[in-house]
Amino acid sequence: MLINQDAPVDACGLDPAAALFHSLSDPIRLKIVKRMAHGEVRVSDLTRELGLAQSTASMHVACLRDCGLVEGRSEGRSVYYSLSRPELMDMLAQAEILLAATGNAVSLCPNYGPDSTTAPQPQ
Repeated sequence: MLINQDAPVDACGLDPAAALFHSLSDPIRLKIVKRMAHGEVRVSDLTRELGLAQSTASMHVACLRDCGLVEGRSEGRSVYYSLSRPELMDMLAQAEILLAATGNAVSLCPNYGPDSTTAPQPQ
């Protein structure tokens, strides 16, 4: 993927690549995406399989749907969600390769690692 540094910034102040990565920055959303890689899933399936509250699962699925990464298919009273773009799993596989190559150094990052309390402020 080529990131065009001259691309216009969207209304939220994020370029599209930053918005994409931000949509995947929550561990719960990553778990949902990985589950959807195995096939369609209902919110009730996510609550049972991932141990999430229904409202939490719904909120994260809605975020992924609003970002265009997930789509829903109605069947009766149920909605089955799936990944809208298979390239997403390719990107996550490349991220895992990068993490392995860097020795997971990002987890030691004082700004974004698991022990960080705040993100750095723009200068």
